[in-house]
Amino acid sequence: MSGDEILVGYDGSADATLALNWALDEAEHSGRPIRLAYVFEWVTVAGWVGPGVAPGIWPDDTARRQVEELVAKAAADAAAARPTVTVHGEVFDGPPALVLEERSAEAGLLVLGSRGHGGFGGLLAGSTAVSVTAHAHCPVVVVRDGDTPAGRTGRVVVGVDGSDTSLLALGFAVERAAQRGVPLHVVRAWEPSADRDLGADDAAAAERAALDGPLAGWRETFPDVAVTVDVVAGRPAGALVEASRDAQLVVVGSRGRGGLRGMLLGSVGQQLLHHAHCPVAVVRER
Repeated sequence: MSGDEILVGYDGSADATLALNWALDEAEHSGRPIRLAYVFEWVTVAGWVGPGVAPGIWPDDTARRQVEELVAKAAADAAAARPTVTVHGEVFDGPPALVLEERSAEAGLLVLGSRGHGGFGGLLAGSTAVSVTAHAHCPVVVVRDGDTPAGRTGRVVVGVDGSDTSLLALGFAVERAAQRGVPLHVVRAWEPSADRDLGADDAAAAERAALDGPLAGWRETFPDVAVTVDVVAGRPAGALVEASRDAQLVVVGSRGRGGLRGMLLGSVGQQLLHHAHCPVAVVRER
């Protein structure tokens, strides 16, 4: 697997198809190849869920062949629909979250649907998506039902709080905005504090000024990208969820300035996975 590849978690579900479509758009913009990864898990208690076999029946060689045919057809159909994109398919064995986390070490980007065949209807983001986003070795994009790439032509939104991972997120976001020819909207949220020396207006000005340095280099590198900045008094997750309403992608670091050291995925990222109105990218240092 090439380190530039876009790895797509694929199981034939509707959410996985949305993730594949998003990845195809990304591949057309970036020139990267795509690898579809179907993780074939043999479950002994609740039963296996997948093509060709009723739940509760132990899968045989026929079931695995059907999985391989499903992946091969999906890859072939995707390549035919997007002839400029190279698409491969592969079937892996093991627990889906663990296998995708391991494979992400060799990928440039991992794209997931929010819920697969085993997802619960009431959950906006399934356990596999949350776990993989927390532990992956490369940036992860989670696409869920309703996040239709074809209907998303708005800006790219990124949350920046000055932490190292948020600065990585800024770079990821501005590159996507440049590739797509859309504006970049930078959100910096700060929570008023009674022991803060500055008044509200001065504090907001200070937060805005803190973005000047990180943005300067990117503005020079991508002068054609229109950049807007919004400094918000309030919680970052709420501000980013609201900004995601008219966005095609919202980007955050895996853990922000207020994150606990032991947390691999911060609270803002978790909130966005469940509540954002567009695909969510979570970026971390490799």
